Amino acid sequence: MQLSKAEEQLMQILWKKDKAFMKDLIDAYPDPKPAQTTIATLLKRMQDKNFVDYKQYGRSREYFPLVKKKDYFSKQVNGMIKNFFNDSASQFASFFTRETNLSKKELEELRSLIDREIKNK
Repeated sequence: MQLSKAEEQLMQILWKKDKAFMKDLIDAYPDPKPAQTTIATLLKRMQDKNFVDYKQYGRSREYFPLVKKKDYFSKQVNGMIKNFFNDSASQFASFFTRETNLSKKELEELRSLIDREIKNK
C-alpha cells in the first residue's frame, strides 16, 4: 500500500522521532503548520493502512510507525523499477547514472558498492 504525499511527509516525521504525541508532530512541521484535525485525519488514514499505531495515555495518544523507513522505500524503489523500467534494474541504473548528473567520484563510489555486492553473492 502506498502513502499520499501528505501522509509520507507525516511518516517522515514519525520515522525521525520514533514516537510522538499530536503536539510533537504539529511542532515538527514548518510554518504554516497544519491544523490538528488535518494531522488527525492523516493519522487515521495511515492507521487504516497499517502504517502507524498509537498507545493511549489518558486522553492523549502517542503515535509510532509500524513500517520501517527502509522497508517502505525499498518497496517504492522496486515498484518504480517495475513500473517505469520494465522490471529491469539495469535500465534503472542506466537512467539513474546518466540523468542525475553524478560526479566522477560519486560514480566510482557506486561502482565500489556494486563490486562489494557482487563479491557477497
